[in-house]
Amino acid sequence: MSEKKEKLFVDFPPISTAQWLEKITADLKGADFDKKLVWKTNEGFDVRPFYRAEDIETLATAQTRCGEFPFVRSTKKDNDWLVRQDIDVDDVTKANAKALACLQSGISSLGFDVPRDMVSKENIAALLAGIEPQAVELNFTTCSNYSVKLIQALVEYFAGQKTDLNAIRGSVNLDFVGRVLRKGVEREEWIAQMAEAVKVATPLGNFKVIAVNAYLFNNAGAFITQELGYALAWGNELMSRLIDVGVDVATAAQKIKFNFGVGPNYFMEMAKFRAARLLWAKIVEAYKPQGGLDVAKMNIFAQTSSFNQTIYDAHVNLLRTQTEAMSASLAGVDSLLVTPFDSAYKTSDDFSERIARNQQLLLKEECHFDKIVDPAGGSYYIETLTASVAQEAWKLFLETEEKGFYESIKAGEIQKAVNAAADKRFKAVAQRREILLGTNQYPNFTEIAATKLNCECACCCGSSTADEATIAVLNTRRLGEEFECLRLSTEAAAKRPKVFMLTIGNLAMRLARAQFSSNFFACAGYEIIDNLGFKTVEEGVEAAQKAGADIIVLCSSDDEYAELAPAAFKAINGKQLFVVAGAPACTDDLKAVGIEHFINVRSNVLETLKGFNVKLLAK
Repeated sequence: MSEKKEKLFVDFPPISTAQWLEKITADLKGADFDKKLVWKTNEGFDVRPFYRAEDIETLATAQTRCGEFPFVRSTKKDNDWLVRQDIDVDDVTKANAKALACLQSGISSLGFDVPRDMVSKENIAALLAGIEPQAVELNFTTCSNYSVKLIQALVEYFAGQKTDLNAIRGSVNLDFVGRVLRKGVEREEWIAQMAEAVKVATPLGNFKVIAVNAYLFNNAGAFITQELGYALAWGNELMSRLIDVGVDVATAAQKIKFNFGVGPNYFMEMAKFRAARLLWAKIVEAYKPQGGLDVAKMNIFAQTSSFNQTIYDAHVNLLRTQTEAMSASLAGVDSLLVTPFDSAYKTSDDFSERIARNQQLLLKEECHFDKIVDPAGGSYYIETLTASVAQEAWKLFLETEEKGFYESIKAGEIQKAVNAAADKRFKAVAQRREILLGTNQYPNFTEIAATKLNCECACCCGSSTADEATIAVLNTRRLGEEFECLRLSTEAAAKRPKVFMLTIGNLAMRLARAQFSSNFFACAGYEIIDNLGFKTVEEGVEAAQKAGADIIVLCSSDDEYAELAPAAFKAINGKQLFVVAGAPACTDDLKAVGIEHFINVRSNVLETLKGFNVKLLAK
């Protein structure tokens, strides 16, 4: 019986794509297929509602094997990624104790942020005391001008431990380009320092010392193809410059590490990492490295996005980071950092760091994501997404290369493009076309956040560039920040505005519109007073005024608004702000009698609420 192969669905005739489309068109009943079912992505390509085997027949990458050039499926034969945690080093003894505790808790990759005045062989020895360097990946960040000194200290320390230096894995995050993107200040001598770093790190064969910090684009709000396209141009610029100053191709490629962000677009992020390995392998191949194409393997460290983290309903951040961690791990990254859920508003504590670690450990130990290499391989959808992301990212790469990546950075062109993408996303959030659960949709009505803020990064509306900046910098605002600042201003007000739902008429419509309106105004932190319904508008207005309402929202059906809205407006008599929930056909007639405020699915939620705050909080 075990040798018998049962063919499933043999009793069903094959259905062609044309037949599927014919059936879908019939079910749409005249609606436009492209408008209803085709997703117009920000990444520059369309996503169809279904894909078939014929869609990937011409894709050569769909036929490749794991661990083989061009590495689209994986750079290794397994999927055992490294679980990373970062540690800020203020005191080497305390940082060492924390590192040892992390290793006991399942961490396999450590990241140390070392202040420049603490870079010394003695401090490195104290920081790494008790840590077996060949058993864990060790990563370091410091001021770029001190990175060579740090690498020298590491080489001396590891050599003194009588350890096989080629068995040590890790990195030093040397990055002068990121400094320009973040601070708008450049240093001309950075090429020589990079070459020196590569030379000093020669004894550490598996240590990366040149960083492509593409996560900066991710955290600034870039679209996926922007993050990837600019990352490739960045990496190629570093390769080219290193080769120009005498570093051989293979060494230059092996010393570069790509640090990506991971956003919430689950399947698209998986496609991004697959496309990244493919395109980088092709770039390195073009340099004709000696000794084979293993050096074309892209080393990827991924960290979950901070751009979409929120202060309000912060535990939703756990859902966001878990989805992001799943995308990255299934896509075969080499190491992964999950950002603690509370990092947007405070210095993360032991609890949130433990949860962040365990999010990855659960994916390994209970979901077994580390057991299967590239489970997306062969998926019609993800293979097609991979090809589409690769195509659009490659276009951007070529455009950037034509102008020169670093020259484009100095001219502020890349920053401008990324910031424009962020502005588009800010607008989408304001209009609820992009949802941040708990912030611009379904907020916690009773949550108070001001008391839990204890870091400067929590809410920095209108944050400005440093005075010394001479070049445009990347956006630093989080996606939900404007909504958070709006709600925090409500918390700080002397009186919390009350919004009263005057529900009347058609039962289904009044309930639906009351729920919509409650969520709408709760995004500003207003107190919501909902009701089951009133027999007359006069009864409802009387109850609202007795409750001390500042805003009265009429919730009924479009057909009933022509009569009910003028009556309610007259009964209120200017004592409260009056709002009609919906966009009825009689809107112009209602405006003619003096009704100003309407809210509906086409409203710009953020701007509308800002307007109400101006009216209410100034009192």
